[in-house]
Amino acid sequence: MTNPITYKRNIQKYVGNTCFTEEDEIAAEYPLTIVVDGEEFATMVCSPSDLEELVIGFLASEGVIRTAEEIASLSISEARGFAYVTLAQQKPLAMAQHSKRFIGSCCGKSRQFYLQNDMRTAKTVQSRAQVTVEQCMNLMKSLQESSVDFQTTGGVHNAALCTNEGMIIARTDIGRHNALDKLFGYCLQHRLPLGDKIIAFSGRISSEVLLKASKIGVGILLSKSAPTDLALALADDLGITAVGFIRGNSLNVYTHHHRVVGE
Repeated sequence: MTNPITYKRNIQKYVGNTCFTEEDEIAAEYPLTIVVDGEEFATMVCSPSDLEELVIGFLASEGVIRTAEEIASLSISEARGFAYVTLAQQKPLAMAQHSKRFIGSCCGKSRQFYLQNDMRTAKTVQSRAQVTVEQCMNLMKSLQESSVDFQTTGGVHNAALCTNEGMIIARTDIGRHNALDKLFGYCLQHRLPLGDKIIAFSGRISSEVLLKASKIGVGILLSKSAPTDLALALADDLGITAVGFIRGNSLNVYTHHHRVVGE
């Protein structure tokens, strides 16, 4: 069974004072509960695609695992909305840090939780990647052109793992952090070297998004949107080049400028 990522629905649409019925495409919202070694760990709201990657990336981001090989088994009941994970070596989940919580499709973590757990798993990035201004623009254009579900629904985020020559894979989710976890899961499953990789991202560069990039280990983060001040402070500290407002023929390089070159 595979749950659709979008649904069609008849709506009433107004253009000026004229009303007519048309079929619209709506982004699916799917709750997935992750159970680790028989214990409910978290329920996340996501798009029902690439769920194994999402689970692996999320558990790595939370510090439960470091490699995909630390998972002995992973099964997903799409009908019931559960992912069952057995670790190769069972260990306490330290629920004081990994408290059971509801993770919405928008960033819902508090600063307190971020200080307790995310800083423990975030790491300074040592990346040899470089990218030209033109390549930044081309990667963002490729991401936008590949985002069919965004074009039809307007209700999802997209993230792509790239080199400076082009996209490797792209993932979609209603939650921007989920899209990044799917990339993380893909990297772990395929044991990808990340020293030369870039992330192109459709949403705002928030502190959570920046931390996800650091946990993945990618040194350049591209976005068509704006950053926040905390995200840039973290980018300074964690060695990540943050590039925002990539639109048309312009962009802003906010941190670690040496990785972006003019030609």
